[in-house]
Amino acid sequence: QVQLVESGGELVQAGGSLRLSCAASGRTFSRYAMGWFRQAPGKEREFVASISSSGSYTYVAGSVKGRFIIARDNAKNTVYLQMNSLKSEDTAVYYCAARYESTSSFDYWGQGTQVTVSS
Repeated sequence: QVQLVESGGELVQAGGSLRLSCAASGRTFSRYAMGWFRQAPGKEREFVASISSSGSYTYVAGSVKGRFIIARDNAKNTVYLQMNSLKSEDTAVYYCAARYESTSSFDYWGQGTQVTVSS
């Protein structure tokens, strides 16, 4: 099992950058694929980006491709989401999630961190 705590969300102007962090507990972090999701007010939660357990493979949603980068540091049990060229439509609560390597769904979730982009 793994516990996740996100941080780094704040109010930022459009065009600015933020880096979100997600710290994971436990000694098996390197066996979990990690993902970032977001949920804007009145909308369903949507996928943003994911990274394989080793960090070798990443996938980013089309809406943020070229602007957001996902990375991880297994030595620090942390996954990051670098967000550049932020737009007002990126405003949402951002959630970190973990998927154990042998499963097909993200079963562990953090509490979320608020990102607000002012235009």
